[in-house]
Amino acid sequence: PNLEVNDYLSDPGPRIQAWGAGINSIINREPPRSDYDWSDYATRFLQPVVSHEIGQWCVYPNFREMEKYDGVLKPRNFEIFSASLGENGMAHLADSFLLASGKLQALCYKADIEAALRTRPFGGFQLLDLHDFPGQGSALVGILDPFWEEKGYITPEEFRRFCNATVPLVRMARHVFTNADTLYAPVEIAHYGRTPLTGITPSWKVLDVNGQIIQEGTLPAVDIPLGNGFPLGKIDFPLDRFMEAAQLVLEVSAGGFSNRWDFWVYPAHRAEIQGPDEIRMVQQLDASTLKFLEAGGKVLFHLKNGSLKEEMGGAVGIGFSSIFWNTAWTGGQKPHTLGILCDPSHPAFADFPTQYHSNWQWWDAMTHSGAIHLKSFPSGLKPIVRVIDDWFTNRPLALLFEVKVGKGKLLVSGIDFGSEMEKRPEAQQLLYSLTRYMAGDRFHPSTEVTPEQIIALTR
Repeated sequence: PNLEVNDYLSDPGPRIQAWGAGINSIINREPPRSDYDWSDYATRFLQPVVSHEIGQWCVYPNFREMEKYDGVLKPRNFEIFSASLGENGMAHLADSFLLASGKLQALCYKADIEAALRTRPFGGFQLLDLHDFPGQGSALVGILDPFWEEKGYITPEEFRRFCNATVPLVRMARHVFTNADTLYAPVEIAHYGRTPLTGITPSWKVLDVNGQIIQEGTLPAVDIPLGNGFPLGKIDFPLDRFMEAAQLVLEVSAGGFSNRWDFWVYPAHRAEIQGPDEIRMVQQLDASTLKFLEAGGKVLFHLKNGSLKEEMGGAVGIGFSSIFWNTAWTGGQKPHTLGILCDPSHPAFADFPTQYHSNWQWWDAMTHSGAIHLKSFPSGLKPIVRVIDDWFTNRPLALLFEVKVGKGKLLVSGIDFGSEMEKRPEAQQLLYSLTRYMAGDRFHPSTEVTPEQIIALTR
């Protein structure tokens, strides 16, 4: 308890995901940004505040870990989870689920730790653990396994960028821009090294995803004292040079320490799509749309948020972040999912740069969508975007998939492209990319379904 006699307070309040917050936590409720901290909370107390058990972000099980149990302990939990994945026809995706969910887990830890390091005054932060905890329902919260070994999705060097005695930080009000915007980023540093740093000239770079430097600069030379919240300067970088959608990296270095943040730039005005009249965009398959489809038309069926039937995925609590602790121990706390898995080279993403895993540009899609349960569809159907389910249920879930209906071609989207689109640049760009794909000559679904199977998705 927080008592006046305490020398310091170990408090669960200042962290991104509180127990019971579900999808109302800051990482799930608000668009991506890195300018918040817990200063208002910490200043309520006279003693130093240490945030208690921050993180608790889960990753999909690493079934290759099972062979490491060569003594009296056996991974019976993993045996159950692995069997369930196989029963749902996805055993071949186990490694992909691990790596994709691991990238999201690392992103969540970075956000949590940096928020703590931005907080002034603050006594520090306590991670729940660096490795998985097999107990309490299987809490797969570690970037390391129970044997203190890596899982393959983040290196020690990458982790030390944002979890170290010295960490450069930025306060970005958003991570998604248009080319009519300017990237504005106040820069600061948290430095808890042995001694102050003197005569330091901070520098910054903007790089493309291949590591090519697009722009670089320096900030005024400075002496860096011990502590945090020490300002280093500000970055103003106009984005009007980017005429096509781009994923970029901002890197800041100071005193031999560097940190990085991904951000995205989309065109404020996009080129016209050839042949858009051939495509119908609907939120319900009425008789007219079905007739159009069966005659050979192209249809984008995007589900209204909340319209999925419970048994078709409506019961899945989808959110942007990874699972907190685990759903068994928290009574089914949302989110129930572990991010996305996709093929970034798929032509549907030609104008929506992505990796194979969730990153900040997918926040909008994940918070305006439902995860479609594919149990009633042919087993050979391969979604364009999968949603990685909780390892306790291992349901085959999709965010985007394509099928044939009659002579027509249908793209089914769990993402709602009808609500407040003027406020959603990511949704605008993703819709543009999908529409261009459908209008082109590479849109050829191979799996055939009946109209009744599609109609059965929604209430």
